[in-house]
Amino acid sequence: MKRPALKSAALFAALLAATPVSAAPDLAFGAYQRGDFASAMQEAKKRLAGNPKDAAALTLIGRLYAEGAGVQRDPKQALDWFRRAAELSDTQGLYLYGAGLLADSPGPRERASAKAVLEKAAAQNHAAALNLLGEMALSNADAPDFEKALGFFRRAAEGGDADAKYALGELYKHGKGVAKDDRAAAQWFRAAADNGHSAALVELAILTFNGAGVPRDPASAVKLFRRAAELGNPVAQDRLAWLLAQGRGAPQNLAEARDWRDRARLAGLKDAELDLFLGVSEAPKAAPRE
Repeated sequence: MKRPALKSAALFAALLAATPVSAAPDLAFGAYQRGDFASAMQEAKKRLAGNPKDAAALTLIGRLYAEGAGVQRDPKQALDWFRRAAELSDTQGLYLYGAGLLADSPGPRERASAKAVLEKAAAQNHAAALNLLGEMALSNADAPDFEKALGFFRRAAEGGDADAKYALGELYKHGKGVAKDDRAAAQWFRAAADNGHSAALVELAILTFNGAGVPRDPASAVKLFRRAAELGNPVAQDRLAWLLAQGRGAPQNLAEARDWRDRARLAGLKDAELDLFLGVSEAPKAAPRE
């Protein structure tokens, strides 16, 4: 079962993008929401002048530096602000500090520190922290701890984390840490899909098309692939192109199939067999029409 790598600077950015900012800094948060990042920084620092232990203001400033919002992007500065919030046992600060320690190819020391920090956030039932601990349990390619990961993912999923729901679907689909169960896999993929998780939509579409764990329904599978394709998932775009080209689960539509083939190819997914079937070989010169 392939799991996302944790050793990536993109991880930190993705986690930040998925993490809501606390509304506690009042004017600062309002300015952030409006895109007035200079005012957000000013107001957050004003709050800290009155209360140096304002954890929500600390995390907001860290986020501004992490995102490069109104200031030069500075991951080290961001991490320091998150650390200060984490030292106050702030749940969000703990999570963001732990996530930040895992960015940019961490060594054993950083991973151990991150794990300890994330465990404190997890003790406060922070769903994303629980999910990240589950990912860490799987990150050792030689000896992934599927049972430990399952426990973390289940707790995170119960807290509403879509990535954890998808991960549970993967574990049930492949029988890792739990008995293989396509029905349970489909249930978890559907739960993640309901949260707009594109990879879960793809997996649910595959199960639906094949009738594994759910009744076979090619038409519904096409709809699921289409939802994921519209979210920009290149695998879904490629699968949808095949089904439209062959007229399986939907009326044959070669023009639309070529559009979705082009989108997948522009995203980096090449499918020589699909190119041959559609009678195309050249790379698309521009993004296909909306």
